[in-house]
Amino acid sequence: MNEMNPKVDQYLAEGCGRCPLGGTPACKVHTWPEELRRLRSIVLDCGLTEELKWGVPCYTYEGKNVLLVSAFKEFAAISFFKGALLDDPHQFLVKPGENSQASRYLKFTSVEEIDEQESILKAYVLEAVEVEKAGLKVEFRKNLEPIPEELQQQLDDDPFFRTAFEELTPGRQRGYILYFSQPKQSKTRVARIERCVPKILNGEGLHDKYHSKKQ
Repeated sequence: MNEMNPKVDQYLAEGCGRCPLGGTPACKVHTWPEELRRLRSIVLDCGLTEELKWGVPCYTYEGKNVLLVSAFKEFAAISFFKGALLDDPHQFLVKPGENSQASRYLKFTSVEEIDEQESILKAYVLEAVEVEKAGLKVEFRKNLEPIPEELQQQLDDDPFFRTAFEELTPGRQRGYILYFSQPKQSKTRVARIERCVPKILNGEGLHDKYHSKKQ
């Protein structure tokens, strides 16, 4: 097993801190603690390097991002950056949203489920490593709704944010795109995006009132 990163220990104890629920009992990380630890152990067994990026455990191969281990409201997950390129013989991979072009995830709701699928899970991880070794890339389609440059930069820089954004309904995505596109000045567009990050990570639309989802 590769070395554990103490920053990930902190994540498991306190959460990612990316929304107001971080560090509280309502944080999604505290809903799936044993599942996250088990997924962490399995991924490290596959020889990946453990880092903390975008506030969540990120696993890399020779400096290239391969996958994330993270908590969602209803499950713990392994999210592959280039999941669309995996064979998926068992049809287990899930698209974060209908507009997702690259990322795919495997979801789990119990340690028993993880243990039962350990060999299959490792096969997916090792295939994802081979994708990086081969230098394969996902060919992205152009979006029908023009995305402002500042939002595109946020999506490119933060795959965790990209996954959350792609999970939104098309209507909610469009609402954010239009809202972010309105200001003429770039700094104003950036400020709007930054203010909305917690809502997007919480799966809420622009006009939804932020609220704590009790587990």
